[in-house]
Amino acid sequence: MSEEINVQDSVAQENQEAMDNFVSLKKGDTVKGTIVKIEDNQAYVSLGYKYDGIIPIRELSAVQLENATDAVQIGQEVELKVVSIDDEKEKLVLSKRQIDGDRAWDVLQSRFESGEVFEVAVADVVKGGLVADVGVRGFIPASMVERHFVEDFSDYKGRTLRVKVKEIDRENNKVILSQKEVLDAEFEQSKQQVMSSLQVGQQLEGTVQRLTPFGAFVDIGGIDGLVHVSELSWQHVAHPKDVVSEGQAVTVKVLKVDPTAGKISLSLKAAQPGPWESANGQFAIGDIVTGTVRRIVTFGAFVEIAPGVEGLVHISQIAHRHIATPYDVLKEGQEVQAKVLDFNPAEKRVSLSIKETEEAPEQPAEQAPRSNKPQRERSPKQEDLGNNPNVSLSNQSMSYSLAERFGDKLSKLK
Repeated sequence: MSEEINVQDSVAQENQEAMDNFVSLKKGDTVKGTIVKIEDNQAYVSLGYKYDGIIPIRELSAVQLENATDAVQIGQEVELKVVSIDDEKEKLVLSKRQIDGDRAWDVLQSRFESGEVFEVAVADVVKGGLVADVGVRGFIPASMVERHFVEDFSDYKGRTLRVKVKEIDRENNKVILSQKEVLDAEFEQSKQQVMSSLQVGQQLEGTVQRLTPFGAFVDIGGIDGLVHVSELSWQHVAHPKDVVSEGQAVTVKVLKVDPTAGKISLSLKAAQPGPWESANGQFAIGDIVTGTVRRIVTFGAFVEIAPGVEGLVHISQIAHRHIATPYDVLKEGQEVQAKVLDFNPAEKRVSLSIKETEEAPEQPAEQAPRSNKPQRERSPKQEDLGNNPNVSLSNQSMSYSLAERFGDKLSKLK
């Protein structure tokens, strides 16, 4: 009997202590409890007092929640701050958000100063960026999410991101986070490692990442190198999209590595057989070929007779007649036939003739010029006489006097 009295006294004493503690609670106090029930818009907490406490959904997190289970689970022990006490309704209103916020500022300040990288879960997608619960509301602007432009963030909710504290302002309750800074730092580290291993002339496999009017950027293992438009093909390329597309796997050759500037120059055409190599044995002197006039210059025209193989038609080989300029006969893009006069793939040189593929026009017969003036008798030149085997070139036969030639005329003047 005495044991039962002692047990009852003990329970009564504990209840009295609990009531004393409860009576002593006031707004702003910190308490510990266990989540015993969760509804959509609130969670119930057992504090060991006369009645339980309630955490409204707005007091569970610094960010907006759709359901209380997004912040706490049944059986979870939590530390809370007393927001209000309602004796009539026997209700304690508690806040988890305020306790988390008080602790978060010191942690965030330390992370900001050290540049620490940490993980956060995206709680919401809002206009201009993403929101994460870091004890307080953390905002990740759209420009600080990825290294590349992202048009739609709708599928980012629930993702885990690695971020740094970009800006912190406790007075204005402002925390700016950045994943882009983390990615940029990792990219630069990876870039330097890859660049240090690259060698000029090295052949690599890559993937086309993006196209610009001046070339294509190719990923060669975590970093991008530029294939200039002039290095995409052995033929003329108007725009990179005419040769490659984004996501396409390509083989490239390293042309230049500049670690200081962080630039890598690549070539798509250098990793392929050259047109002159392909053309070797394809043409022979005397062949008649069909080609396209690609360029016209003052001294002739360059005709493409195979992809990337151009031969020169000298101005003297364009037509049988005299022309002042190649533009008088040819125009760029015109298809012509030409004869191969010389083919030297080692020196990348081809000499062509258009006029050799055409029949030469008949030349008009030459007529002796008429003159009203009497022709003077020409003295025989030595070369004329020398070409005649019947003429002697002795001094005796070439000497004659004026009297012998004009004697009869001189006698009339006497």
